[in-house]
This record gives sequence, structure tokens and C-alpha cells, in this order.
Amino acid sequence: MIAKKLRKRQTDAEKRLWKHLKAKQMEGVKFRRQEPIGKYIVDFASFDRKLVIELDGGQHADDMRDAGRDAWLGTQGFEVLRFWNNEIFENFDGVLEEIRRRVVSHPPPAPPIEGGE
Repeated sequence: MIAKKLRKRQTDAEKRLWKHLKAKQMEGVKFRRQEPIGKYIVDFASFDRKLVIELDGGQHADDMRDAGRDAWLGTQGFEVLRFWNNEIFENFDGVLEEIRRRVVSHPPPAPPIEGGE
């Protein structure tokens, strides 16, 4: 399974962020790492908050596939936050604060209304 292999080969940036997302450390919200969603594997995802976090290295600069992927994830109700790997090392507190702000302000989707008319 590709996602399992990716979890074993995390980048240094992913390892650093995961230390702060795992075990519901971010405002009590559960995140998963290297999680398949549709045909994509995202770096981190909270299904409770419908939030995806992607860490990008230089290979992602101006990558049109990322835009298509983000658009598709949006159609599934996910908000996508993207950070450059260097932000993890140069502005880690700012990255954590942005994630925290989005976690708090991005409520889970409302449950479907049963019964209707």
C-alpha cells in the first residue's frame, strides 16, 4: 500500500508537524497522516473538520496537478492548507497558529437532515 510506505518515509518537515498533530494535540482534533482520499494521498487530514494539510517541497512549485487536486478535494467538502517545507523550519509557530485558527474556525459539516418533508 502506497500510503503505508509514505508514512514510513516521512520528510523531516512532515515528522516535525506530525509531532504536533498526532494524538489529538491540535485542539482535540484527530488528524491522520498520508491518508488516501479518493485517488489522492494527502499529507495530513482531519475528517472531523474536513481539513487537509499539505507540505510542499520545491517539486511542487507551480504544479498544476496540485490545483486540480485541491479543487477536487474542495468538491468533497475539504479545505486545503498548503505550506512550504521551509515554513516548517523557519516559521513553525506561525504554521501551527494558522492550522489552529483553521481548526477552530472550520466547523465540521452539519449532519444530514433526516425525514425531510
